[in-house]
Amino acid sequence: MEISTKPTDAPPPVPEPTVAEQKRNARGATRPGDRIFLGLSRGSGILLLVIMAAIAVFLTYRAALAISKDHGNFLTTFDWNTGAQPPVFGIAVLAFGTIVSSIIAMALAVPVAVAIALFITHYAPRRLAGPVAYVIDLLAAVPSIVYGLWGALVLVPHMTGLFGWLDHYFGWTGIFSWDGGPARSMLTVGVLLAIMILPIITNVSREVFRQAPQMHQEAALALGATRWEVIRMAVLPFGRSGVISASMLGLGRALGETMAVATVLSPTFDIQASLLNPGGGTFAQNIASKFSEATEYGRDALIASGLVLFVITLLVNGAARMIIARRKEYSGANA
Repeated sequence: MEISTKPTDAPPPVPEPTVAEQKRNARGATRPGDRIFLGLSRGSGILLLVIMAAIAVFLTYRAALAISKDHGNFLTTFDWNTGAQPPVFGIAVLAFGTIVSSIIAMALAVPVAVAIALFITHYAPRRLAGPVAYVIDLLAAVPSIVYGLWGALVLVPHMTGLFGWLDHYFGWTGIFSWDGGPARSMLTVGVLLAIMILPIITNVSREVFRQAPQMHQEAALALGATRWEVIRMAVLPFGRSGVISASMLGLGRALGETMAVATVLSPTFDIQASLLNPGGGTFAQNIASKFSEATEYGRDALIASGLVLFVITLLVNGAARMIIARRKEYSGANA
């Protein structure tokens, strides 16, 4: 019997795309819907840049009007008296208080948030993980004024015991010395801010840890790794950039928090060496407390302080992007 060597029917060859089609494919918009979506996306990005530029121009213009009439050093003056003749004001106390309270909040919140996220995703049974995650989500939705009222009525009275303990054992450092006054200090503000940013960092970190490659974790378990070793070798490296992003989101809220800080802190325009004694202030708290009674020139001075906070926020986010860019090998897209 002869075996036919005649080729079977094959699909017709696909014609090579023309030069025009190649250019359209390179632009990524070959259909009307693609072109519309591309235009909307590009327009949204440009609109965002325009809005940011408009905010920067407005703040810079109003800040320049105020600083030009300031008879103190805007960066180093320990006073805020825009109604004096001549006016004298500076941001030294505000910058110090904003940075210190945010550092305290981040130091307290980030480790706890990461631990909670790991517990929900890798340790807690499914029946418990769901309710805990739900409670964390609810905490993220609580308004800041509610946190402020809770801090003033509950947190401040209960911080006196901690302040006494810190003063007794660590008062010799000067940082934790306490004169026995009300606990309306930078440490209390830092604790309150840590509680406020904890849900944000936890939620983002939890979602990032859930995306850790299951194959990597199973491979580590197959090699005899313990659960903690699996987390340390497979989960944490994968989620590092996500944790950094979550921390920056929390830091952004800590830097700009207004009502909670204004409710808890007893502001004074001096820098206290101790974190336990009342004093200090933050940019957002100063703007919220003085804006309603400020004159037109006083508002310009407050806008000048807002410009500094705007610049600090941009620098923090830029630094976070640089850190994440240096660790692209740990991003989810490359896993």
